[in-house]
Amino acid sequence: MAAPGGTLNCEDFSMFQEVLKVMRTIDDRIVHALNTTVPTVSFSGKVDATQTCKQLYESMMEAHLSRDRAIKVCIAQTSEVVGQLREGRAKDSENMALIKQLRKEQTKLKLMQSELNVEEVVNDRSLKVFRERCRIHYTPPKVK
Repeated sequence: MAAPGGTLNCEDFSMFQEVLKVMRTIDDRIVHALNTTVPTVSFSGKVDATQTCKQLYESMMEAHLSRDRAIKVCIAQTSEVVGQLREGRAKDSENMALIKQLRKEQTKLKLMQSELNVEEVVNDRSLKVFRERCRIHYTPPKVK
């Protein structure tokens, strides 16, 4: 689904969303992952909860970072296309095909930008759940 190098397909918005959905799997399954890997107090002797929480946190942060990077790359690419189309429209304001393409790209850009807000909500929810279950086992490093 993702192109080589883990980048999203920025051309087709439905593919863009599909790849993001796959990339958000770790966040969708965070509660299950915590329930199955972080022991309750009565079973705490059998599993290294500190190491488990640390690994889960690191993979979650890596996923958040790669999604953020991928979305921003697509926003930058689409912004560039919108800029080029605007220049074209300035030279030829009667070209309906150009105007239609510009509107389409502007809409796609707005949708991609809204994905950053979705990311924020998804990330906050995952971190909240993580903190609830792992706070006694592992404290993540402070983000600068």
